[in-house]
Amino acid sequence: MNSFYDHNKIESKWQQYWEDKNLFVAVDNSSKPKFYCLVEFPYPSGEGLHVGHPRSYTAMDILARKRRMQGYNVLFPMGFDAFGLPSENYAIKTGIHPAITTEKNIENFTRQLKSIGFSFDWSREVVTTDPNYYKWTQWIFLKMFENGLAYKAKIPVNWCLSCQTGLANEEVVNNECERCGGPVEKREKEQWMFKITQYADRLISDLDTVDYLEKIKTQQINWIGRSEGAQVNFDVIATGKMSVLKVFTTRPDTLFGVTFMVISPEHEIISQLKSQITNFTEIQAYVDSAKKKSDLERTELNKNKTGVEIKGLKAVNPVNQQEVPIFVADYVLTSYGTGAIMAVPGHDQRDWDFAKKFNLPVVEVIAGGDIKVQAYTEIDDGVLINSEKFSGLSVKDAIVEITLWLEKEGIGQKAVNYKLRDWVFSRQRYWGEPIPMIKCEKCGWVPVPEEELPIELPKVEKYLPTENGESPLAAVHEWVDTTCPKCGGFATRETDTMPNWAGSNWYFLRYIDVHNDQALADSDKLKYWAPVDWYNGGMEHTTLHLLYSRFIYKFLYDIGAVPESCGSEPYKKRTAHGMILGEGGEKMSKSRGNVINPDEVVKTYGADTLRLYEMFMGPFDQAIPWDTKGVVGVRRFIERVWSVYNGGVVISKKVPEELLVLLNKTIKKVGDDIETQDYNTAISALMILINKILEIKVIDEETAKSLLIILSPFAPHVAEELWHVLGHKDSICSQVWPEYDKNLLVAKEYELIIQVNGKIRDRIKVPADIDEQQAENFARKNDKVMPWLQDKKIKNIIFVPGRLINFVI
Repeated sequence: MNSFYDHNKIESKWQQYWEDKNLFVAVDNSSKPKFYCLVEFPYPSGEGLHVGHPRSYTAMDILARKRRMQGYNVLFPMGFDAFGLPSENYAIKTGIHPAITTEKNIENFTRQLKSIGFSFDWSREVVTTDPNYYKWTQWIFLKMFENGLAYKAKIPVNWCLSCQTGLANEEVVNNECERCGGPVEKREKEQWMFKITQYADRLISDLDTVDYLEKIKTQQINWIGRSEGAQVNFDVIATGKMSVLKVFTTRPDTLFGVTFMVISPEHEIISQLKSQITNFTEIQAYVDSAKKKSDLERTELNKNKTGVEIKGLKAVNPVNQQEVPIFVADYVLTSYGTGAIMAVPGHDQRDWDFAKKFNLPVVEVIAGGDIKVQAYTEIDDGVLINSEKFSGLSVKDAIVEITLWLEKEGIGQKAVNYKLRDWVFSRQRYWGEPIPMIKCEKCGWVPVPEEELPIELPKVEKYLPTENGESPLAAVHEWVDTTCPKCGGFATRETDTMPNWAGSNWYFLRYIDVHNDQALADSDKLKYWAPVDWYNGGMEHTTLHLLYSRFIYKFLYDIGAVPESCGSEPYKKRTAHGMILGEGGEKMSKSRGNVINPDEVVKTYGADTLRLYEMFMGPFDQAIPWDTKGVVGVRRFIERVWSVYNGGVVISKKVPEELLVLLNKTIKKVGDDIETQDYNTAISALMILINKILEIKVIDEETAKSLLIILSPFAPHVAEELWHVLGHKDSICSQVWPEYDKNLLVAKEYELIIQVNGKIRDRIKVPADIDEQQAENFARKNDKVMPWLQDKKIKNIIFVPGRLINFVI
């Protein structure tokens, strides 16, 4: 027997054994039921894995290992999301080409992942920078263009001054670039766009068909931001010219309360009626200042309201023909509605604040409140006043009646609006998938023929972003200059590249058929494996990546690239894990010096310790601070397990019934908790079982086997080693998950704690089904308890079935 637990020797031995035996390779079109579990593939940064990665990976590895033992054919793949700004920024900083750093980083990540013992099917590895992979990313783009969902348009975009590239709204956080932290401003640029808005309703309604955490569904719904209302036309009066402001409102019932209009700084009417605006210089200065603010900063409710009246223009309220002033203000966004709002200060606090600042009228059109003090906004169940023939109607009826009247008069119509905007799909950077489009002066934009895919990213020495806003690829003339596939004349390639989301929005499909060079994936294999059964990732990706990948999957489903039998949603179930914080509860960062390297934990304490600790440290869905003392405690638990199988207890055919009861309770508890992701309480149950075994110092053969099997998903290396210590020749990974005996979930007897005034006086074995009177009789007859009750007045008796009885004297 070996009393010393040498994790370095044991863990590397079994990792090699699993790899040599191909134990985790998924089998296509097996007769077994399939289970496809997925984790977000990592970005291979220069820093390598951080301890946040293993939390999600271990959780799903536990699930994958359990499912294999339950008879499933499991697909649990891994790959690398390797294009995008971080690699390019790192290359610019170090002077090393991103292709070189990416390859090196992937090697390091792979080593780290294998050292933790994850049961990934490495034969299906995908890397988004591999031309054999991004050939199909480009193919998806061509299909989007072919179906009218990819188009190029000049729009205001978020421009990162540091990265020198356009960003989607989702990539700007607090007016800073999500990737580099640099300042962002608005710029007008031509960009490739995807019509994700065409799928907005389906992206909401289909959430009813999937098992996502409610908070994830809420994030998706809020980001799409569907609202019903009316589009109303306001005539604009200008000297010698007439124009129209189209406004979307969810509250047509408040039209009679409109006292001014507000347009966004980007609104086209400013340039259209420039010659009629008498204070245009002032307006232009305000517009320029707004470009330096993010959408979030502009719409912050608590910020000071700024704006400038556009002199020379007036709007006409269509319901009462009153002229009202028009302001430009940065709190109105072009990206929502029409970029123009009707301001109703009597019933909107933001409008009320603005009206008070600029000394504008406030009109009450829904009865209640005191609009001299503040806007009256509790109006959903109100009644209209000061609204001519609509006065006296309830708000609910007025919304319908006024909308019908607008349609009848030809000055408005019922409408649906979304916060979601079309997806900006261009990046003016080098390290990304080339967009497979060609610009011909005669033919316009022409798609690259499918047979010419992939259009490979040229290898260049200069990949720094350019000050003129063009991609560095624009300078590679031997690559850019080409012939038009349509007319054969001179043409140029698109030099913008795809965003880092491009390769990650469909990778889960490529895992299914990673080596296919004829199709994105084989139809029969898709029918077998898709959709993903369970996807776990961070909450930070439940808006962007989840939304984008659902959109792309639905499109592929619509064009038949994904078979109908797979369904229109890519993931049946989506869960999320909490972040691991630094010791003390602060977010881990290099600047704080509190980043934990998993390599050090694996080297010092072992991979099983890391796995168990990250699952035991707290509820899986909550942010939890790292605690080195907790790591040490988990290591001691593994050593206690080790001692059980290395001479610490006696293996016997007969053991106390309480051990069998506890074993069956633990089998049920661990199995149930894995399914609900209550990993910490599952491990706690395993600890209780080990402690009981060490207390009674005896274990039977069946308990010894079952304990290792249910421990193995959490701590596979030590479980595999001890499985062979028991004399088994095959792997523990291929064993059957144990069933629990329902009859043994309830003990025939239990240990009753007897207390007097809350202090324990004795513990005795009693039948499991005794009632309070029987428990009292047992306690009163107990030799250790009788002296404490003798000649005492008993005020109360507290009985907790299955646990204790307490005499209050």
